[in-house]
Amino acid sequence: MLAVNGIDTFYGQSQVLFGFSLEVGAGEVVTLMGRNGMGKTTAVKSIMGILKPASGRVSFEGAVLSGRPSYAAARAGLGLVPEGRQVFPTLTVEENLLATSIRRGERPWTLERIWALFPRLAERRRNLGSQLSGGEQQMLAIGRALMTSPKLLILDEATEGLAPLIRAEIWRCLGALKGEGQAILIIDKNVQALIALATHHVIIEKGRVVWSGDGNALARDPSVSERYLGV
Repeated sequence: MLAVNGIDTFYGQSQVLFGFSLEVGAGEVVTLMGRNGMGKTTAVKSIMGILKPASGRVSFEGAVLSGRPSYAAARAGLGLVPEGRQVFPTLTVEENLLATSIRRGERPWTLERIWALFPRLAERRRNLGSQLSGGEQQMLAIGRALMTSPKLLILDEATEGLAPLIRAEIWRCLGALKGEGQAILIIDKNVQALIALATHHVIIEKGRVVWSGDGNALARDPSVSERYLGV
């Protein structure tokens, strides 16, 4: 589905990504891991068209996204849960979800499906985004991305800063999405949870891919995590 081939991305004169490549197939869950400041969010922004790579190519289902605006990526079927959540603070939970609703595919996402996935949001449906806890806002950000009925769901820092119980709830929901065949690209620091969830892992350091492989390979070689992830 998603093919990122050799992209170089800059902030002004400072190069952040160097020949970065990554692929996500239909129904796959792929992780992008690395320490802070290594280029993970820049990679996500480059994929979504928020940043424009200076070279290389990003394509989705065969259509080139490189150089196109971010709404083209959204229309193509990429749904983003951004770092920092960025919910609409003055809209209710229900209004946040309806604001991004797109009926796409054979089984588009509806409010009822979101309530079933996140019962806590159903309880808070009349609350403003600003009235939610951090964990509830993350659930809402995921629900808002799902309401676009994405072919590929991208999560940047899926559980950062959340309480353990909320993190467990997020992982449970992502596991349920995987079971439904949802393709997911996820950034997070919880290596063990990622190994259990994902089919393939990519590690980035200083803007370059330094390791890729499946969960078994990552679990068998703890030196990889120690060297590149600091755990």
